[in-house]
Amino acid sequence: MTKLILIHKAGSIYDDEPDTRYDFPRQYLKAVEEAIGDWVIYYEPVKAGTRGYFAVAQVDRVVLHPSLNDRFMALMVPGTFLPFDECVPRLSGGRPRESALMNADGSLKKGGAQQLAVRRVPEREFAAIVSCGLPEDLETREAARYDSGAPGFDDAVTPFERPVLERLTRRSYRDIAFRRRVREAYGYRCAVSGLELRNGGGRPEVQAAHIRPVAEKGSDSVRNGLALSGTLHWMFDRGLISVAEDYGILVSHNKVPKDVVDRLIAPGQRLHLPSDRRDWPHPGNLRWHRESCFGQSGRVS
Repeated sequence: MTKLILIHKAGSIYDDEPDTRYDFPRQYLKAVEEAIGDWVIYYEPVKAGTRGYFAVAQVDRVVLHPSLNDRFMALMVPGTFLPFDECVPRLSGGRPRESALMNADGSLKKGGAQQLAVRRVPEREFAAIVSCGLPEDLETREAARYDSGAPGFDDAVTPFERPVLERLTRRSYRDIAFRRRVREAYGYRCAVSGLELRNGGGRPEVQAAHIRPVAEKGSDSVRNGLALSGTLHWMFDRGLISVAEDYGILVSHNKVPKDVVDRLIAPGQRLHLPSDRRDWPHPGNLRWHRESCFGQSGRVS
């Protein structure tokens, strides 16, 4: 198996949805087939933005593109996509993070190598990039973030060092990474009520809800998340509320009294969206929730 760097640019001509599929031409077929069962890192090219390395996913299989000749699609293992807690810059100390992009003197190569949409990456460099974007101590950082009584980083407590791949597959770690990214994307504000509530210690009360649960082949992409207060999270999970194609808030009025709607849902009944359009809920995830959950009671995510 082989680990890869995959170039992705939002709004490109390619039929990419990083959490589910990657569209590529025949010239990269051999490399992508080598990566089946292994992990890839997504990378945003310089001309497309400033994110650099921004997410990981695991390749499930490769299929022919359903409508384009001589093109293929790498399908990702459901539930493996995970955005980095912080995007990883292309350079470290002025040197490329990938040896394939580095000249003998450590400078960045020009031209060809940088333009490759698919690049093989050694295990060591893969682990180094992932460790920058998804640090081992993320759970400790989150636990101590709003708790002045928690152990600080200067304390002599060394967390057990887990292998990178174990970290990527551990549900507790992924849940924290997902929560941090979703709440940050929404500015710690509930997407339905519009309120930003914090407790006395400054801890945000808003939660991160999966639109399509991981158990139903949903991903940990921010585009599969909503920042919601506890009560609205409960209502969303049970199909009492949902989100329309135009981001209007839908309410199951035969189950939710009008006075509850008036108290909990923002006037105008429209979703408060992230400032970065790339983090807006994916229409396919919202459609899944409307068709599979809205108006049905008893569901628990």
